[in-house]
Order: sequence, then structure tokens, then C-alpha cells
Amino acid sequence: MMGRVGARGLFGILGRVQNLRCTSHHSNAGTGQIASGLERTVANASGDLSGLFCRELSSGSVSGRSIRVRGFASLAALKDEKEAWRSEMEKIRNIGISAHIDSGKTTLTERILFYTGRIHEIHEVRGKDGVGAKMDSMELEREKGITIQSAATHCTWGDNQINIIDTPGHVDFTIEVERALRVLDGAVLVLCSVGGVQSQSITVDRQMKRYSVPRVAFINKLDRAGADPWRVINQLRTKLRHNCAAVQVPIGLENELEGLVDLIDMKAYSFDGASGETIRERPIPAGMQALCEEKRTELIEKLAEVDEDMAEKFLGEEKVDAHMLQAAIRRATLSLEFTPVFMGSAFKNKGVQLLLDGVIDFLPAPTEVENHALDQNREEAKVPLTSSPSGPLVGLAFKLEEGRFGQLTYMRIYEGSLRKGEFITNCVTGKKVKVPRLVRMHSDDMEDVSEARGGDIVAMFGVDCASGDTFTDGSVKYTMTSMNVPDPVMSLAITPTNREGSTNFSRALNWFQKEDLSKSFSRALNRFQKEDPTFRVSLDPDSGQTIISGMGELHLDIYVERLKREYKVEATVGKPQVNFRESVTRRAEFDYLHKKQSGGQGQFGRVIGYLEPLPRDHPKKVEFVNEIIGQVLTPSWVAACEKGFLEAANSGTLIGHPVEYVRICLTDAASHAVDSSELAFKLASVYAFRQCYSKASPIILEPLMNVEIKAPQEFQGAVVSGVNRRKGLIVGSETEGDDVVINAHVPLNNMFGYSTDLRSTTQGKGEFTMEYMDHQPVTRDVQEQLVKAHSQASE
Repeated sequence: MMGRVGARGLFGILGRVQNLRCTSHHSNAGTGQIASGLERTVANASGDLSGLFCRELSSGSVSGRSIRVRGFASLAALKDEKEAWRSEMEKIRNIGISAHIDSGKTTLTERILFYTGRIHEIHEVRGKDGVGAKMDSMELEREKGITIQSAATHCTWGDNQINIIDTPGHVDFTIEVERALRVLDGAVLVLCSVGGVQSQSITVDRQMKRYSVPRVAFINKLDRAGADPWRVINQLRTKLRHNCAAVQVPIGLENELEGLVDLIDMKAYSFDGASGETIRERPIPAGMQALCEEKRTELIEKLAEVDEDMAEKFLGEEKVDAHMLQAAIRRATLSLEFTPVFMGSAFKNKGVQLLLDGVIDFLPAPTEVENHALDQNREEAKVPLTSSPSGPLVGLAFKLEEGRFGQLTYMRIYEGSLRKGEFITNCVTGKKVKVPRLVRMHSDDMEDVSEARGGDIVAMFGVDCASGDTFTDGSVKYTMTSMNVPDPVMSLAITPTNREGSTNFSRALNWFQKEDLSKSFSRALNRFQKEDPTFRVSLDPDSGQTIISGMGELHLDIYVERLKREYKVEATVGKPQVNFRESVTRRAEFDYLHKKQSGGQGQFGRVIGYLEPLPRDHPKKVEFVNEIIGQVLTPSWVAACEKGFLEAANSGTLIGHPVEYVRICLTDAASHAVDSSELAFKLASVYAFRQCYSKASPIILEPLMNVEIKAPQEFQGAVVSGVNRRKGLIVGSETEGDDVVINAHVPLNNMFGYSTDLRSTTQGKGEFTMEYMDHQPVTRDVQEQLVKAHSQASE
């Protein structure tokens, strides 16, 4: 009935109908004039509604009064429809489950799927039955017991639909967390009751803050020896700067964990049955009453710091009932000013159902999140997206996979609706494509759907695009803001080991590096690059080696293993090449004349200026500044100079790596009436940079990693000694139960092979994680070694 006339448009039409009727009544205008006015009103509308009004009015078959009656009847129907979709949206939750590695994310997701009836039996991550958790669909994930790729699923809890993305915990796969949080409305931050806030917990929290994602915290593994949820909450406040408080108190810890006390309604619960599926309400243990009252008061106090209604109750010492407390927690959580902390043990089947209640109660529906698109037709003006199914389609492709039936594109729909068989427009490329198949994902299982609406997360087959592309129905030209993609920090030289492997390997290499690589290098690494923006493939112009780059040792090892398993390509890898950088430490001036005469038109270009270091927090890593006064050079010659300087900065003279944190200022220049050209000034700029660079006291920068090492206390001395041997700087250590956690800053170039070293030093009991922190200058002796090695390699 409505066609594409939206709610707002229909309200405007009906309002103008009433105005036209009143005007005609006072001016004795006829129905034809009313029809003429209304036709102008609905001229830009489409669908049955506009046609109905225009046909009936133009024929004079209805009076102004009947228009008014029918208009209000349609208005009532529209209001019911609007309320229906909004009510439906309020029952949707799009959440991610994120944490440090081995905090129990996948185990928690497995329990969620079981309790919501999505699966009918529980399998463990490293279970003896060899099946593995549902969300770990890759063979490598089940073997190693870690999550490598984020996996999507959906389930129902009561009348609510929950779309879930389970993300990896290892820092090497941080892009999976990044793009999941980009499209989600809320998140569950899982923390180990023993490990607490760890290095990747900090990274994940930073990503949540980047995309303004409301979150609830879940302290897992309360059954472990050394579990201390109150220490973890204190770390949330000190390390992550969260205003948070517990909404539950555990009944017992470690082997004595029996259940939980809900501080909102002050009721105790136990989880009975073989898999904890039966929730039994029980009295609060007598010895815990005082502790629960104290923690409830602390919860109210923390809320009072950010919620005015709760502050009034707290200062007035008024009684706060469960309904008021729940409403205040929701308000504060959605405004990103509070984090409610749940507790339990996913492995022991305790607390998961109450966490699901918390997801529904405290995390936002799609309509409660402010999402914006950028209108390319209005200079990227911000446009709010309402999640309305009647609006124009706006969706973001956030993840790509090579599926059994071609490319699988995961898409979050922000507004409008998408149907199987429809044509949609890629706003980045301008191409119009058909959606041949639309599915909902349940890990690696697919369930066909005919339609998806605003707020849904679905996947499409047969749509060629890149990660981060925006799709619309063609009526608008909107784009979504892009995701943050970190630069790779490690590289490997990779070659096939045999001739047969070489044939397959050539199929497995980079697709869009066609200028540098053979055309037959196409399938596998092209697939890996499209799936993972942090995985890069390049060709070393000097050695001719194929170089793969990624976020760490494990990241690249996984792809080499996938190359072997999925494409039957045996490959050998060389020592990873660290992405060094070069920089300058002082100002140096240049005055270079490029002059060449070989008969006919020659080349003439003179550039004068200086180089100087940029501050490390400068938004640009290389900055070109034209300080020439007057029209000494034409704009095209200035652009040629800039191009030459930037090209020269791509390769420093020390070890051939890019130069960063440098400003190039052009203060004067000279030209020739005949011989000057863009090429002449570009070459002059390149040579001027190289001539001046050595005078600016260049240095080499190396990536410095923030390393967190966890090992039993008896190995503390050996671990510290190992870090010192690798020229690391110990910045902190603390005790967690029987373990010691050591934080250190270590050059990435010295971290290769450390996992083997740590395992041998700690009898296999130590583990470490690292993430890129910054590029810092190397020591003088290391710089001399690197320069010497580069010189020998160049010879």
C-alpha cells in the first residue's frame, strides 16, 4: 500500500491535504484545485499511495472531507506499522564477545548456544571427543585450541533475537576484533578471574572505546584456583579506567562455587542439572547477607556518580528497588558511563543464563545506537540512520570469506531492507550487483533467508567487493566510515619447496599485484588478502622474493599452514624481515641543481630548502611544505617537486627503508625557459633529498613491542634473564596466585624464536603475548650492524 512513501513523507502529505481542504473551504475552491495542489505535494513520492490519492482527486470522485477521513485512517495504519517495526527492533541485540586469549570466550559462546536451544549438546574447545566447540569451525582452530577467525551466529532468548560474533583473543588476529566491533551495537568483555585485565584486554577495550560500543563485563573461570573477582574489578577501574561495579556476588569460589547472588533483586540462584540448565532460586546464605548489602550499596554509589536520579536517591538515603536500579544501570551503560560486571564459570555451567538476561536488559537495541552515514552528494554531510525497514537500504560489508560457493560477504544492514534477487549498488565502485543468495550464519553453517532488515547481520554470496564497502539501493549515495586497520609489523620471505608445489604455489599468490607478480600467482594469497586486510603480499624488487607481511609470528605461521592444508603447497620461509624505518634528528639544508644536456631539449631544475625532524605525534609521517614566495615555479612544477621528495622518502640511504617523521620545506627554486619540466624538477628533488639526507644525522627506528609474559614464580629469574638477553626493558611485574606476570618493552627484531625459548625455560608452563607499541631508535651498535648488512646485501 505504502510503496516507498515513508512515515515522515506520509505525515507531510496528510498535513498538506488538510491545509488544502481548509483553504478550499474558505476560498470556495473546487476539488480540481485540491487535486492540483496535492499532486504537487506527492510529485516526488512513489508507490500505490500517491497514485491512489492523485487518481481519486483528479477525477473529482472524492470530496475534501472524504480525503481527510481516509487520510487519518491511513495515518492510524501507518502508526501501527511504525510501532510494530520499532517494537521488533527493540528485541534485537547485536553483540560481540571479546577478551584476552584463553579467557573462555568460545566456551562461553558454546554455553549461550546451548541454553538458547541453538545446539543440543556441549562440546569443549579441547574436548576429548575431538568434535570441538561449534564456533571453532576451522580444523586449525580445533587443533590449536584458539580462535583464528571471528565467527557469527544467532539465537533467541525469550522473545529476543541475539546476533553474536565470537572474536579471537590473540593480538595477531586483532583485525577480526576491530571489524566485528565496527558493526556491533554492544559487547561482552570477558575477563579471567585469575588473570584479570591482561594485555589484549586493554587492546580490546581500546577498540570498544574507538567505536563507542557499550559493554558489560563477565568475570569468567570463578572455579579456578586463585580466582579473585574483586581484584579483577579493581583492575577494571585502575587499568581500564572503567566506572564499574558488580551486579552479582559469587556464592563460594574455586571448587566451592555454588551459585550467584543477584544484587539488583537480592536473590540467590543455583544452576542444577547435568549442564546447569535448571536455575533454582534459593535464600541468600546467612553469612553473605552483610557482604551483599555492602556490594549493593557500592553499586548504587557508582551509579550515583553518573546518573542524576540515582544520585538523588543515594544522597537522600532513600530505598532503591530493583526496577529503579535496573533502569539506572541501563541508562548509564548505554551512555558509556558505567560497566555492569557479571560473574560465573562458563566451563562449570554457572551464571551464563543471568549474563544473557543482562545482555537483554543493559545492552542497546539497534534503534538505541547513533549510527551515521556520509552523504557523498552533500560533501560527506553526516546523515543519521534510523534502522527503519522503510528507509533506503544502507549496509556495510565488514568481512569477506572464500566459501564453498564463492565469496561470502558479511554485511550489517543499518537501514532499509534487502531481499534475495534484488539489485544493490556499491557506493565505492558505483557498480550495480544482484544478490543471488542471502543467508544467516551459524558458525560455518548457512541458513537461507529471503529478506533482511535494518539491524540484521547477514551474509551474501556472489557479490564481489572489498571489506569496508557500503551498499545502498541506489536511491542515495551514502558511505560508512572506514575501519581502523593496523600496519603489519613482521614479514617473511616465502618460496615453494618443489616444482609441483611451485605450480600450485603460483596459483596461490597475490591477485592484485599483477604488475609485480606473474599472472598465475592468483588464488590462495589473493583469498587471504581479501579476507584479512592486515595480511599483505609484495615482491622484493632487489631479491625477487615473495614477501608476506602480517601482525606477528603466529599470524604468518597460520597462513603458511593454511597454504599447505588448503592448497597442498609446501613452502619454506626465511627469517622474518622487520619493518624498520628511518628518520632524521636535525635540520639540514639542500641546494641542488639538476642539469642535463644531450642535444635538443635538456633538463634543468634547481631546488633550495631544508629537511627537519617532525614531532612523533604529528598526524603526517612525511610532510612537504612549499615556502616559496611568489610565482617562481608553476603549480605543476611544485607538484613534481613534492612527488620527487615523497618518492625519495620511500627509501632511506641507510638500509633502504621508508623515512618517517621528516618535514621537507622548499624555500626557493630556479628554472630555465626551455629546459625546465616536471621530470627535471622531480629528479632534482630526488637527488636533493639524497644529498641532504646524510647531513641530517639519520637514524634507524625499529618496532618496539609491549610484551606480557606469564609464568610460574619459580621461573621468574630465568624469564627476566631471557628478556635482558634480548635487550628488553622490564617495566613492571606483579604476582597472580602462583604465577608472575612480567611486562617488558622488547625490540621486535629480538623476539623471533622467543616462544620456543620461553617454553624450554619454563618447562612448557610459560606463555607470552605481544603487541606493537611504537617505533624507537636503535642503539648505535645495532645501527652499524644493520647498515653494514645492508651494504653487503647490496653488493
